[in-house]
Amino acid sequence: MSQLQPQNQLQQTSEPPLNVQELQFWLDKAAAWGQADSPDTRKDTCLHLSRLKDYLQLLLTHMNNMSSTTERMKTLPLLGQFLGRLCWNPYVTADATGRRLLLQCLWGLYSEHPGNALERKANQWIRKVLCQLATEEDDDAAALALMKRMGVSPKEYHLKVLKMMVALLQENIGKSCRSLVDLNQRCSCDNIRATSEACVPLVTCPEAALLIGALLQQPMTCVRAALSQDFLDALSSAYSSQCISLEEQAVVSLWYHNLSSLEDAVLSLLECVLTNTGSTPQELKQQLAQSLLPKACAQHCSIFLVANDIFRSFLKQTEGNESVKYLIQTFSSCFLRELARLQHKTSGSWKALFPQSPQSLLVPLLTRPSEMPREAWKHHLNWLSGSLQTLTEEEEEGDGDGSRSTRLEGHHKVFEAWFLLIQCAHWVQVAVWLLVTSDPEDCGPLLWLLTFYHHPTNRGHHRASQLVHAKEAWDHLHSLYSVSSCPLPVDRLQSLVTLLSPQPERPSLSPLFILNLLVNFAVFFQQSLSGSAEILQTVVNRSGLVNEAACVLRSLELRLNEDSCLSSDTNRVHLRINALQNTLTHMHAASDPAGNQAHAHINAQNQTAVSSSSTPPGSLQNDK
Repeated sequence: MSQLQPQNQLQQTSEPPLNVQELQFWLDKAAAWGQADSPDTRKDTCLHLSRLKDYLQLLLTHMNNMSSTTERMKTLPLLGQFLGRLCWNPYVTADATGRRLLLQCLWGLYSEHPGNALERKANQWIRKVLCQLATEEDDDAAALALMKRMGVSPKEYHLKVLKMMVALLQENIGKSCRSLVDLNQRCSCDNIRATSEACVPLVTCPEAALLIGALLQQPMTCVRAALSQDFLDALSSAYSSQCISLEEQAVVSLWYHNLSSLEDAVLSLLECVLTNTGSTPQELKQQLAQSLLPKACAQHCSIFLVANDIFRSFLKQTEGNESVKYLIQTFSSCFLRELARLQHKTSGSWKALFPQSPQSLLVPLLTRPSEMPREAWKHHLNWLSGSLQTLTEEEEEGDGDGSRSTRLEGHHKVFEAWFLLIQCAHWVQVAVWLLVTSDPEDCGPLLWLLTFYHHPTNRGHHRASQLVHAKEAWDHLHSLYSVSSCPLPVDRLQSLVTLLSPQPERPSLSPLFILNLLVNFAVFFQQSLSGSAEILQTVVNRSGLVNEAACVLRSLELRLNEDSCLSSDTNRVHLRINALQNTLTHMHAASDPAGNQAHAHINAQNQTAVSSSSTPPGSLQNDK
């Protein structure tokens, strides 16, 4: 404390003492100026304006040296009345310096955390004064007369007052608590919260946009720099109802500061995506990018944890709905790409982002296929399949003879492993691709991995029979695409159609599993394009899955555009995808004569796409 004494003494000698009795003089002057608008009154105001500004500066200095509004009001009991009268004097508020000092004095009376009725009442009064100073409604005859003499409209006058208020508030938030000299002074970080409080009625004003952005992005230098919850709620409401436009970084900061705003954004995205089943994969990707959520999640771990928890809950509630799974896959892909742009993540960072996931699976699943040699993919996937099998076996053992807590823990581990696999669907696509090129003896681990992806719960203990059906589907496809002459084996075709048509009386394999295999065989297998198209066309036509097959093709093309490492002959693969899309489009047009004209236009676009290797148009349907 002794170290501060010389500094305090220096401060006391450098600042003139405040004459409390002089406040009564200025209050009498303000009262007299407000009673009548006459030439004598105007002359007297102008004569005293310079001295008044000096007094306001002195008053402001002493106010800043006091610790609370209560202390200020007790020391200067006439202060509120004096400032209030000056606020309604247009000759004082029309002067830029006088207006700035007056607003700063008002600000000195605002309490971040009002501790009594006096401080609460002062806060209410200050907010009301600031609102009235910045609005266009003015019944004051003196103010209107002054505006007339100045040649400005009420709108222009109040706009200037508003801009002055915003500029003053921006000055306040530029300070930090490190600028404090006297520990007994009010912490200048209080300005952050107080400024955000004052911005509540200004959130929809375009003039306050820069101030709002600066507040949201203000670094948290101490606990007293927290933003007002009223400000955050008002801002969130205005943004969600599209009453204001915020810069990208301001939106991210709003989500970081306000949990309810972030939750609303994620739920709104989910609702929009799940109700609009006409979006293509490319449109979904663009929609996610425009939402800013992947970018925000990459910048702030806390934002990602909230968004990820909402996705986790939706996945549980919908019991693995394919549309929800696809949204999570696409979102995760966008998020991981944004994360890679920011910096390289270590395993420690992965643990912070995925605290509930089995730690042994984190790095293996989050490593992208392009980050390791192609020759290592099969071994990598075999290891992943074995690790997941071990988890499910431990779960089943716990179900058999474990306690309730053991069973719940086992279910939780398996679900989190499955959730992570959905988020890292790049390895699921690699597994499907490898199945196309694998020999029969190498298929077991890959088929198990894909069966787990589509049927994670082993409900009814049907996984063994599902694996049998998966191997059967692979055998049929391998045989069909190995045939080099016509006609195609009818029994194999019919068996595939039967597997794609679930029977209620027996445990079935997900049709999407078999459809994915079928499409990937058509694209990647070394079969002629005409032969591949004939097999695909026959199977999807008989099973009624034309739209679903088109969706799988579009999703595959989008993934190949993002990760071209899957194929060494990218141009050939894209041409095959476009040609197969064209075949499916013709099939859909033939089944809908009323839409033939529209489909003819789409076909023309697809022909152009084939020549330029671009993505064909189409619609995304729910995979059931």
